[in-house]
Amino acid sequence: NMNKNMNHMNMKTTRQQILEHLPTKRQTQTMGGKALKALAKKYPSPLGIESSIATLSTIKTSSDGTTKLLLKMTNTDHYIETVIIPHYDWSKSTLCISSQVGCAQGCVFCATGKMGKLASLTTDQILIQLYYANKICRTTDALPNIDNIVFMGMGDAADNSQAVRQAVDVMTDRSCFGVAPSKITISTVGPTPDAFEQLAQANAVLAWSVHAARDDLRKRLVPTTKFTMEELSNGFVQALIGRSKRLRNAMLEITLMEGLNDGVQEAEELAEFSLSLMERVKGMKLVVNLIPFNDIGYEQYKRAPDGNIAAFQKVLVDKGVKTYVRTTRGDEDSSACGQLSTKKRKSLGIQQ
Repeated sequence: NMNKNMNHMNMKTTRQQILEHLPTKRQTQTMGGKALKALAKKYPSPLGIESSIATLSTIKTSSDGTTKLLLKMTNTDHYIETVIIPHYDWSKSTLCISSQVGCAQGCVFCATGKMGKLASLTTDQILIQLYYANKICRTTDALPNIDNIVFMGMGDAADNSQAVRQAVDVMTDRSCFGVAPSKITISTVGPTPDAFEQLAQANAVLAWSVHAARDDLRKRLVPTTKFTMEELSNGFVQALIGRSKRLRNAMLEITLMEGLNDGVQEAEELAEFSLSLMERVKGMKLVVNLIPFNDIGYEQYKRAPDGNIAAFQKVLVDKGVKTYVRTTRGDEDSSACGQLSTKKRKSLGIQQ
């Protein structure tokens, strides 16, 4: 029996084999005793299915209910963050997922960018975030179930496109998590024009973190930028044209900072840029998402005043660009993406 168990432990457990033991409607819920016994017998492991991928290190909840999970990747020193954002009026939650440990894009206003890229997550390391989030929502009356997923956590999805695409395949599979493609958004700064085409192969909505439409300003905000906005927009447009009409919806994101990119001039430049995209992609539904800067301790960057944000939005709306201001959530200590992980690593004496 011991030899038999050792042979099983050396076998690679496939997701499909595990799913054979789980009733369709309960594959993201607590497993019953019968399913657990079947899995334990067929795939014995001292860690169990969950802990063999990641363990839950910390849960931090803000006053508005936003709940940040810090997960430790098994057999590594790496920690990643995933955030549950409840929308109580709708009885639904959004899950913000990480695709990497750290990030290579180096956006000057981002806590994760300060870490640099430490590792790219595997498909299962991406999926375990949704698994744990579902589990937390089930066991916490104050958190509505996950209804929407955004790849806007640590890392840039374009730098780990294959694992992200595979994870989205599982998320949208009706026999697995069963999330609608329109409920999943993949965000990237667009490191190359081809990056959009890679991510467009995923069954999800695309979002582009532009932060500025003018080349010199964007280079200042995203110093790793190697291409002009014209070159990047060509790649973005081609990726969208090649998609089905239902997935031609897209989002532009801009983090607004006082005196840097929150002026009327920057708003007019973004409006012109947005209208150009809509003209080039027939049937495209474009939304601009304005993100008030979340302070991470940089004295040179401050959140744009509410008046500036409102004026910025008005310029875009008046020109016919659908524009929303993202409601700031969890804006407390360690709330910005990457801060909780950074603090944990420092407390353990791990070099960034």
